[in-house]
Amino acid sequence: MGCTVNGREYEAAVDPRMTLADFLREKLRLTGTHLGCEHGVCGACTVIVDGSATRSCLMLAVQADGAEVETVEGLAEDGELAPLQQAFKRNHALQCGFCTPGFLMSVTAALREQSVADEEQAREVLSGNICRCTGYTGLVKSVLEASAGKDANA
Repeated sequence: MGCTVNGREYEAAVDPRMTLADFLREKLRLTGTHLGCEHGVCGACTVIVDGSATRSCLMLAVQADGAEVETVEGLAEDGELAPLQQAFKRNHALQCGFCTPGFLMSVTAALREQSVADEEQAREVLSGNICRCTGYTGLVKSVLEASAGKDANA
């Protein structure tokens, strides 16, 4: 099985039943991808595969053969947080941090496709992920801030 993860090519022998989440965590030691429910419900394991937000707990590693995979470890560049990560920090959009990587990857994929103009759209973008700590206010503000920054830089 071979794929590109965060711009780096990897080749590895994997058990046919190994999930992409387990491959990332166990084989590549990219532990930012978290496993919560392992049923595709919570979104903590979300990564981007070939441009689409994907629940890595539901995808087999062998299904990623030849794919381009992005994890939360790939968002920051040269030690600088990505604009969305900076917005999360400024708006206190995390508490325990367990769900944060999944939110970041889901929102990153969504913002690449479209801008988010209002709170309703922001909540829709966030709706596939679950946080048990926050009231989502900081998350909504972060999505709107990152989207506005994206539009200003376009």
